[in-house]
Amino acid sequence: MSARDDIIAAVREGLKRGQGGALPRRAPAEIRAEAAALLAGLDEIRPSLVTPDPVEAFIQKCANPALGVTLDRVAGWAALPQAVTGYLDRHELPHRLAVSGDPRLSALGPGIETHAPCAPDEAAAISIASWGVAETGSVVIHSAPDQPILNAMLPRHWLVVVEAAKILPFLDDYATFASLRPRNAVLITGSSGTTDIEGYFVRGAHGPGFVHVLLIG
Repeated sequence: MSARDDIIAAVREGLKRGQGGALPRRAPAEIRAEAAALLAGLDEIRPSLVTPDPVEAFIQKCANPALGVTLDRVAGWAALPQAVTGYLDRHELPHRLAVSGDPRLSALGPGIETHAPCAPDEAAAISIASWGVAETGSVVIHSAPDQPILNAMLPRHWLVVVEAAKILPFLDDYATFASLRPRNAVLITGSSGTTDIEGYFVRGAHGPGFVHVLLIG
């Protein structure tokens, strides 16, 4: 037998008898029951949101300076181009964005030049989040043909659209939707930064230095 065969045989034996042969192999139904018990009484162990309204809690969480996030409330999709233009103007950025293939971004208007894909040195890009999480101020991006993950990783300024109806109260609430098994799901909480370099805070260390949430509705 090869070393590979020895390792696989040992793994198989461990699955049958447990570590050292002291524990019996557990039935799938038993494991499922134990997992369900962990989810019982969630309200007793969940932290309290800063306000009962998940949308307001999400807004207040994003306002935490530690996250490095800015946020604009946008009345509806029709007002999105004006909100995007306003952000670009405030930061003296050109009216040029890398966009995903989501058709809802095709109406940004003739005043904003859009293109794909997102370049490594892109000044600004925009995405549409699948969900927001009030507990942590996070946004969730699902990889899809019309949702390239790199749009959330490469630009200096990342604009992300979140619908108020898609704000979940707690992080574990997202588990229901994670079971849909997207090819890749990324939870992003705030801008990228590090203090590893001589104790100085550096923005954009391994992702966007600026994250701006456009909250629709």
